[in-house]
Amino acid sequence: MSINTIVRFCKNHSCYVRGAMEFLPEKRPGNDLEGLAAQWLREEAVGQSAWWQKIAAHGTPIVEAHDEQHVKMTWLWRDPAGDERHSPICRVYADINGITDHHSTSPSSLARLPGTDVWYGSAVIDRRWRGSYSLIPITDRDLPPAFSDDETLRDRQQRAWWVSLFPLAIADPLNRLSLGPSHRPRPVSLAQGPDADDQSAWQAVDRPLEEARLQLFQWQSERLDNQRRVWLYASGDAAMKANRPLVLLLDGQNWIEKHALLPVIEHETAQGHLPAACWLLIDAIDGEHRENELPCNAAFWQAVIDELLPQAQRREPFSEAGARTVVAGQSYGGLAALYAGLHWPERFGHVLSQSGSFWWPTVQFVTQFEKRHELEEGWLIRQVRQRNPAAPKLTVIQQAGDREADIEFVNRQMHQALAAAGHRAEYRVFSGGHDALCWRGGLVDGVRQLLSAMK
Repeated sequence: MSINTIVRFCKNHSCYVRGAMEFLPEKRPGNDLEGLAAQWLREEAVGQSAWWQKIAAHGTPIVEAHDEQHVKMTWLWRDPAGDERHSPICRVYADINGITDHHSTSPSSLARLPGTDVWYGSAVIDRRWRGSYSLIPITDRDLPPAFSDDETLRDRQQRAWWVSLFPLAIADPLNRLSLGPSHRPRPVSLAQGPDADDQSAWQAVDRPLEEARLQLFQWQSERLDNQRRVWLYASGDAAMKANRPLVLLLDGQNWIEKHALLPVIEHETAQGHLPAACWLLIDAIDGEHRENELPCNAAFWQAVIDELLPQAQRREPFSEAGARTVVAGQSYGGLAALYAGLHWPERFGHVLSQSGSFWWPTVQFVTQFEKRHELEEGWLIRQVRQRNPAAPKLTVIQQAGDREADIEFVNRQMHQALAAAGHRAEYRVFSGGHDALCWRGGLVDGVRQLLSAMK
């Protein structure tokens, strides 16, 4: 498996997660267990239609107090084929972002309640956590293979087996939290603790968008020799359009097609939480172009500055000042956003970096995290430490999850370097993983904070 393949696998499938999830309990509930979920699982009517109707009305996962910092979340799944005498289902994995150990050769499964169609499992999770998850019911033919004793070969076999389960993933039919009209290629549901960051703005995703404010055009780049979609959205009403701030967002296709960002922007602007602005969302084209263009690529940003921004400005006037421009991105996009700010501060004075891949190009931070203290810092971190102290200062907000240990580690390194260099740097660790359901709230909050700080 090549380095690029490993990195692509990790970025797409949350291999940034470290630490395993253990489901509790792993046997039929007894009188020693407490809480609503345990009470329901002990009922005589468990598994009957009326019982499942009660579960559906409540919704899953069932979230219950555990201690001051944690809650217990219980997942329930109804086996459509019935109990173990009639169903071929032998395990139900829960692929929970930031919780499930994607490196395990024997990941935790929900347990069947004997004699019923009920599968159940609980995990103790931080009260602040939010994340996406899928359920993966499997039969005997999808069980883990016999893994090699050779560690390298075993890791490859494990990755291949885990990826082979993705087509079997389903959203949780008992989950009552809406993700809006679309989300991502694999079916997922949303779970969150009672103290998770507020994302009430995203309840507006089903509102109709004022289409007249949105322009979609093709950017044919001579410098990059490629073509891509670009979305330009003008939010709110500004007296001086040429002075409107610009928000440039990488991986624009995700925020248009999967996460319905624009209705949220429109709603937040109408509520007075965001100022009128121009939002420029750039398509990544595909994974190969993304890997080539986003990690610290001067040619890409020179093309954005010389070609794309003038085209967009002819369509909708906005400020040319770096002091009134935000550049934002996630993962490789978070790395790229800060790279742009550091190298063209006169154009990109404000940066929002979410789960930035500041390990680049030292991929061992991903593949051999246990050796992190022995590794050379990522290239951009070293650049920050070596830059001229007199260089213009940026306003930077970094965000990373406590369930993506390697990303959190390199982001902390970058924050320390930025602060030492005199940049106005803020670093926030959220409870979650490498997950767009965490980024979406942080994106709106971070942009709001950066725009409110503009002169």
